[in-house]
Amino acid sequence: MTKISIRFFNDREVRAAWDETSSQWFFAAVDIVAVLNEQSDYTKNRNYWKYLKNKLKKENPQLVSAANQLKLTA
Repeated sequence: MTKISIRFFNDREVRAAWDETSSQWFFAAVDIVAVLNEQSDYTKNRNYWKYLKNKLKKENPQLVSAANQLKLTA
């Protein structure tokens, strides 16, 4: 069973999902980018994450998973 949760970091919402099988929390990377950049525009954050993910793939392929996006409640 997966639990969906909203976490707060510096008073900003960060979407999270709990996976029972692996006993791990998964966080929305776009939300984390928004907190770190202090940017509220979703499109700018998504484009920044897309650029950063591609850059990381070129440097070290193990740093980024193959998943493009996870569906989380907005």
